[in-house]
Amino acid sequence: MWLETNHAAAIIRLLENAKRVGEIHVVFEMQPANMGLQPFQISTFKTLDEAIDEFEKKEGLGYLPGREEDLPVFYREADQLIQELKTANQLTININSMNLNNLENLKSEMKALGFSTALQEKMEENMKSNLPEFILKDQINGHKGQIDLNLYFKQSGQSENYYLNKYDVALNEGKPLEAGQKYLVISPSETPGKNNVFKRENLSEAIQVFKKHTGNAELAVGKDAAHKTKLATMEEGKINYVDKEFGRTFRNPPLPQTIWVERGKGFTASQSVNLIEGRAVYREDMLTQGGLPYKAWMKLDLDGPRDRHMNFNMNQYHDPSYGFNLKEVLDKFNIKELENPKEREKLEAQLKNGDRPSITVEKNGEQVKLQVEAVPRYSQLNMFAANGRAEKREQFLKEPSLNKAVTKSKGKEVSAGQGLGI
Repeated sequence: MWLETNHAAAIIRLLENAKRVGEIHVVFEMQPANMGLQPFQISTFKTLDEAIDEFEKKEGLGYLPGREEDLPVFYREADQLIQELKTANQLTININSMNLNNLENLKSEMKALGFSTALQEKMEENMKSNLPEFILKDQINGHKGQIDLNLYFKQSGQSENYYLNKYDVALNEGKPLEAGQKYLVISPSETPGKNNVFKRENLSEAIQVFKKHTGNAELAVGKDAAHKTKLATMEEGKINYVDKEFGRTFRNPPLPQTIWVERGKGFTASQSVNLIEGRAVYREDMLTQGGLPYKAWMKLDLDGPRDRHMNFNMNQYHDPSYGFNLKEVLDKFNIKELENPKEREKLEAQLKNGDRPSITVEKNGEQVKLQVEAVPRYSQLNMFAANGRAEKREQFLKEPSLNKAVTKSKGKEVSAGQGLGI
């Protein structure tokens, strides 16, 4: 059948993208019928004159020596060709509708995992390009620095559907990027007086690119090469300068922690940020290897060694067997938000998410704002001033005479691999 092809969906996407930039004239040549039209045979143009020139050039190719047969060359306006493709390939278009379902499912999964709308739009753009796999990047500012996220999408080998099975997080404890800034790797180009400038939002990647240079190069941060702050330099492949405050990060760039997800279920983006910053997260949807459900507080063992996949192990404090009861621990303290049921519910939800929410307490006769986090390992809370300085929690107990830590649970800590984090 005329224009019947297994590539109809990809060609239609190509034509729709061409229309968006004003390229409405199309020239294409047809392969033998058993091959069908393919994307690489499509050429799009903004003007009719350009299309005619291409048409005449392609027609002439049919008479070159060694050409087994002439390949017919055709001209269409983009809208006309799109309609003809849809008419000739209804089955393919139905399959494409299934891909739209895949897109909507992935958007729902990303929303459930707490990823931004902007990141969802980037995912859609990559899916429309029909790439076999792609990585999306994002950055979140935490309490301890900037957290870099990489989301890994891969197309199925049996269909055009995409899957998000994992993402990773890495904590950069240096100064986070300001709005509009990027890490810059600057090196001389082959054109005298000009430089190559590679831009990265991920610090680890920027350091890797910089260290791979064998000549002169500079690692900097800024909006562009004209507005930058120097972080490190090298001459003839040898590093000769590293900013003092940047030195520790440069020598030990942050390593990522892999977070596994399944159909939108797993640690959310905010929970992963809290985990990599060292806080505990409460999960009610955990499963044993035998498929039995359980509840537990989860915390990365940041002080322990990484496993063979370079991930930290996960410590688990099972609920209720470990003995940490968040409600009972909160009740030991004079926290104003606990007086209002809705504010209490919100506070408990934030602590279970691994957040460090703001609370109101009384100190030296005045109400002050502190930040608080749950510490299930010691059945305790940690409190911090606005500048991050730790506060003695005992001064905020309801019974001042209890000038000691809340009794530690007699339960036992359980260690488990990251694979249980789905």
